[in-house]
Amino acid sequence: MIGWQFNHYWRQDDENPFDKLFKLFKELLVHTAGDVAEAFSWLTELDKQYHLTDDSYGIADFIEDLRLKGYISTQNNGGQITEHPTSKMETALRKQALDEIFDQLKKSKQGNHSTRFPGQGDETISELRGFEYGDRLEHIAMSETLRTAQINHGIDSFMLTEKDIQVHETYYKSQTSTVLMIDISHSMILYGEDRITPAKKVAMALSELILTRYPKDTLDVIVFGDDAWSIEIRDLPYLQVGPYHTNTVAGLELAMDLLRKRKNPNKQIMMITDGKPTCIKKGKNYYKNPFGLDRKILNRTLALAVSCRKIGIPITTFMIARDPYLVHFVDQFTKANNGKAFYSSLQGLGEFIFMDYQKTKEIGEINGTLFQFYFLLLT
Repeated sequence: MIGWQFNHYWRQDDENPFDKLFKLFKELLVHTAGDVAEAFSWLTELDKQYHLTDDSYGIADFIEDLRLKGYISTQNNGGQITEHPTSKMETALRKQALDEIFDQLKKSKQGNHSTRFPGQGDETISELRGFEYGDRLEHIAMSETLRTAQINHGIDSFMLTEKDIQVHETYYKSQTSTVLMIDISHSMILYGEDRITPAKKVAMALSELILTRYPKDTLDVIVFGDDAWSIEIRDLPYLQVGPYHTNTVAGLELAMDLLRKRKNPNKQIMMITDGKPTCIKKGKNYYKNPFGLDRKILNRTLALAVSCRKIGIPITTFMIARDPYLVHFVDQFTKANNGKAFYSSLQGLGEFIFMDYQKTKEIGEINGTLFQFYFLLLT
């Protein structure tokens, strides 16, 4: 069994006792899929081994502070007392994931992506132009308007006409709809390697990034195993791997259905997976083949990649594997979609997600669309 290291979340000279333990506890809570009791047990064992607390502030004090600050709630289920994370804790988990993976970003009040196209947009800029019918009153540059009126009519016969009015130029803002697909097949925890925790941390970070920096964007999160289904952003910390095969087709079909309902033109799919598709549904039954690349499953998957390309939905695949036949599959899939593929280690997963999302925005600003662009294949 490959262990985990948590020293990154503990510094002796960092903050007050609660904040030091809180960083570590949040990370433990993600690893335990939101099981508060198990996270407390892990924290207690770490304290016994590494002496995280002292007589002035212990684990019991920390637990009581979590309750008082509203991070956990206590429920009585038939006489059995259980602790559960609150919505405040879920927000804190997303913020920690964002800080860890996207630590160079700061919160923005605008929450949009400007394009190079001027017009009746949201963000004013320094350039001025004459008033046009439909311009908003708040965009009028009063000082420049009065100066123009004085130049045009003189101070002695001062008057203000429509031709004198100057307004600040504005830019349109682009919006993006993203579907994030997360593989929860059994292979995500095979061979003692935890791949699901980094994947869901990236999803939490990306969701917090969009909520805080790009609030007008949309993010749908779906998981796929034998089938595919949507999950709420608040459920990301509790995501667990099941005894599933990998039905990539079901995930793509659901992602396409979700994106069809989005009105803005900029759409994309991000898929985090560690393996090839091994399952499809035929009627009410499942066709499964975990060995090699099954032609029936492969053809259905590639056909959907082509369908996404035809309706202008690029797919970015983040493959957490380096097996030659898996690389060959991803190469075929990426070419069929004209999309992007990153071969990433678990440690580099968040960085690649960030680079792709931000780069997508930048290219959208240049071209006014997210449909026609390509990335270098990172290895």
